[in-house]
Amino acid sequence: MAVSTSFAGAKLEALFLKSSSSSSSSRASLSSQVPQISGKPIRSRKTLIQRGAVRCEVAASDVSLQTDKLSALEQLKTSAADRYTKERSSIVVIGLSVHTTPVEMREKLAIPEAEWPRAIGELCSLNHIEEAAVLSTCNRMEIYVVALSQHRGVKEVTEWMSKTSGIPVSELCEHRFLLYNKDATQHIFEVSAGLDSLVLGEGQILAQVKQVVKVGQGVVGFGRNISGLFKHAITVGKRVRTETNIAAGAVSVSSAAVELALMKLPESSNATAKMLVIGAGKMGKLVIKHLAAKGCTKMVVVNRTEERVAAIREELKGVEIIYKPLTEMLTCAAESDVVFTSTASETPLFLKEHVKDLPPVSPEVGGLRLFVDISVPRNVGSCVTDIETAQVYNVDDLKEVVAANKEDRLQKAMEAQAIIAEESKQFEAWRDSLETVPTIKKLRAYAERIRAAELEKCLSKMGDDISKKTKRAVEDLSKGIVNRLLHGPMQHLRCDGSDSRTLSETLENMHALNRMFSLETEISVLEQKLRAKVENQK
Repeated sequence: MAVSTSFAGAKLEALFLKSSSSSSSSRASLSSQVPQISGKPIRSRKTLIQRGAVRCEVAASDVSLQTDKLSALEQLKTSAADRYTKERSSIVVIGLSVHTTPVEMREKLAIPEAEWPRAIGELCSLNHIEEAAVLSTCNRMEIYVVALSQHRGVKEVTEWMSKTSGIPVSELCEHRFLLYNKDATQHIFEVSAGLDSLVLGEGQILAQVKQVVKVGQGVVGFGRNISGLFKHAITVGKRVRTETNIAAGAVSVSSAAVELALMKLPESSNATAKMLVIGAGKMGKLVIKHLAAKGCTKMVVVNRTEERVAAIREELKGVEIIYKPLTEMLTCAAESDVVFTSTASETPLFLKEHVKDLPPVSPEVGGLRLFVDISVPRNVGSCVTDIETAQVYNVDDLKEVVAANKEDRLQKAMEAQAIIAEESKQFEAWRDSLETVPTIKKLRAYAERIRAAELEKCLSKMGDDISKKTKRAVEDLSKGIVNRLLHGPMQHLRCDGSDSRTLSETLENMHALNRMFSLETEISVLEQKLRAKVENQK
């Protein structure tokens, strides 16, 4: 039985906003809203919740027979949209990485770190998205969300990515990958551990995952689930590197760029080739350090200001680092055999017209000027590849270096997978334990309503002439009794998720309390979520 998009989306919020005052008109209203098959209204469905799994049974009575007693919200509960209201929110990752997507597309999708909070806000304003995070690096663009509906959430995020990048949805769908819940958890853990990187075990990605958490702190939309996921991913990344030593000898993107350049140069010229590094930011600094580690004792660094270059020079005292301003970039390129580019420029620094008139390099270094571009967006235009005296490599070409190093790290990666599987179970258990939080709140609110009502009755019987001290004593007594009565149930609802047996019992206790006190936690949570969405859109 299918539910139309218009019903489950727009109708869902419309039902919340409707007044439930007119019972005489509710029959006609419901009849027009309930989907029909062969002209007959669909019967109501009784939904059983079993920790995220939705099971439906056809009830004996027709929806139309109950409409006189139903409010708008009650109609929602028994309508065909019920499967959406009972779904547990899902963690979803919509991603495009170096493994699936060409650099031309990734550079259009790239979001600067300063724009991450804005992106989170825009994503969380979508109808079916509760929480969000952005992981945007030179090798990947991944959006992590907590979605009220998997299908609708993916659709909304994909359309948002299309709108911000200018790439058609159909083209995004060809290259994107989608992962849900446990698979999404395992993926970010593998990413943080360096298992999904071009260079297996590289450490740069862990720092980038940490930055997602740092930037997300205090941002509305970087909520408990997503924040917990990324913080756990950091723990996993650290543990994998400590216990498997997978980072030993591993190279970052910058190091791989240096290895690639040296691999393409004749071995005899490795120590004499003239090196130029454009950009002295984090990536550029790493390139300089890796060049120094490979035996390069002299290089030219082009940057907007000399301050960063001077700091690097101070750090690498045994290496001659010559600073040049950006205005002398082409002159420096003409005198260099290898050019590394690593700047945040959104437009190419080198195009065909810039490179074609540069003097040829010496045959001793291969006769070709190498451009190794590790920037996204690219600093070297693709048109430069048309020049016979130049050879251009970008981040996608680092796969060649990876192939040479990967064999040695496969065993360590297998050890890392065992750690990731263990940590994934712990995270899922922690997330399951969060299910009891709404029940705890509802049970406390339920007890507080009874306490306040009974206290009011008691005080009214005692008359107006009782002292403030007596009133306070009676109120304290009522609170104490309630707290003592709730202590046992609350203890059986609290669980840190570390023990699967305890977690199972805790969830059984939660469902039992929901039934005994008619707390209707699932509907209450949905109502809060949708009401919040409606308020935010006003």
